Amino acid sequence: MISLSDIQIAARMIKSNILRTPLVYSPTFSKMTGAEIYLKLENLQRGGSFKIRGASYKIQLHLEQVRQNGVVAASVGNHAQGVALAASAANVPATIVMPTWTSITKQEATRNYGAEVILQGDSLLESIKIGQDLASKSRRLFIHPYDDADVTIGQGTIGLEILEEIPDPDWILVPVGGGGLIAGIATGVKTIRPQTQVIGIQAEACPSAYEALKFGRPVRIENKNSIADAIMVTEVGESDFHILRDKVDNIILVSEDQIAEAITLLFERKKILAEGGGAVPLAALLGSSLKVPNGHRVVLVISGGNVDSLVLDKIVRQGLRLHGRLMQLSLCIEDVPGSLARVLSLIAGYGANVVHIYHARNEKGLPIDHTRVELELETRGFDHIEKIKTSMENQGYKIKMR
Repeated sequence: MISLSDIQIAARMIKSNILRTPLVYSPTFSKMTGAEIYLKLENLQRGGSFKIRGASYKIQLHLEQVRQNGVVAASVGNHAQGVALAASAANVPATIVMPTWTSITKQEATRNYGAEVILQGDSLLESIKIGQDLASKSRRLFIHPYDDADVTIGQGTIGLEILEEIPDPDWILVPVGGGGLIAGIATGVKTIRPQTQVIGIQAEACPSAYEALKFGRPVRIENKNSIADAIMVTEVGESDFHILRDKVDNIILVSEDQIAEAITLLFERKKILAEGGGAVPLAALLGSSLKVPNGHRVVLVISGGNVDSLVLDKIVRQGLRLHGRLMQLSLCIEDVPGSLARVLSLIAGYGANVVHIYHARNEKGLPIDHTRVELELETRGFDHIEKIKTSMENQGYKIKMR
């Protein structure tokens, strides 16, 4: 088990290698919930996530060993970049094993931070085993992404920073993957202020911590695809599990739609870019499973912001659709001059903005003198969408929603 004094020592040791990330009040989310909502922005940390904290502490503790032989780690992205940055700062060579399906963006970011990248393994657990074998054979230090007491201690420095700025939070909501982040935060926070509830948030697609607490031991679950890829860990760490069981007050699960909505809201309302795993605390806060008492002081740990550019567009569009901010429709019009202009004029009159337009003239079953038009519109909400649909149908158009 780790202690508060361990975390305090770590905070001093890694101070020069990390950023003290902002803890900001959100009037928007406070108004939406009736509580006082604060965001701990680890997405602004070096490397785009909290992971450099644990990696830096691990390397500093074993500096003489790693200077000679280097370090090995395994990760799908955030831990890889954290280890690469921490190793570079210490002038230590780093090798990172990443699953074969890891995004090119995260591979290149890790290489650009100075690490060697090896693509092996069909899952994170396979890559971890490969990395551990490599480290053992080459006498290098393996830095586990979560099931490592030293790494957990480093992540716990976030909890100290929160309490230094807000000494009396009622709740702290923390993303949970392998469990290292919440185990570290819970250890520090519960020792200083036991009445603060530390609540873990996981994606429904991979509820490994939730299931572990239910069965009383770590269990391996089936991994599904999720936009919260950074927390898709199919089995929580053994050492972290005991801290979760003893110090974490609850684990809440959130859906893919809730995560997408949270990413979109952070981006639109607060200009904060959060990855899926980093946005799950807000997803839980705004969901139906977590009821926040009025006036509660709540801190959301936005753990990372490393989202691929190509994926971000899909996520934001999904979030906009969930809020009625995008309308997709299809209709057939006469293929004569002025037909499309009349449709667009009607849409402009309804106050909607055309985002995309597509013409299909040669579809099977389409009359020779007609064309099908697909439109994507920026709208103000579901009432606005219904008004547009009803008004166009009253004008004689047959609307098919998509």
